[in-house]
Amino acid sequence: MGKFVIKQAKTGPKFDLKATNGQVIASSQIYKARKYCLAGIRSVIKNAPGANLEDQTVEGFETQKCPKFEVYTDKKGEYRFRLKATNGQIIATGEGYVKKTSCLNGIESIRKNSQDAAIEDEE
Repeated sequence: MGKFVIKQAKTGPKFDLKATNGQVIASSQIYKARKYCLAGIRSVIKNAPGANLEDQTVEGFETQKCPKFEVYTDKKGEYRFRLKATNGQIIATGEGYVKKTSCLNGIESIRKNSQDAAIEDEE
């Protein structure tokens, strides 16, 4: 079972979703207040399981309806994803992956680990 860990950044709280092995599989933006951070967590829990997959790394990809995971390549050529809520806002992002399959595995891990995840505050 995964867990959401809320931590305080310089300008506000943010969360990381960690898999059972402790690896960070998704991170949030920095929020203005803890209540907004918690709303972001609830949005991941709600949207991740049934989110569409939009693979922007293939030519002529089909645009998907939100909620969706967008898979793309960054400036370094690494594969990344972002989870967008039904309103189109980005609610979580992933790290860079060398292999596309690893990126897709990260998305599946979010679908799985977000559902029964505990919420903890980092001390």
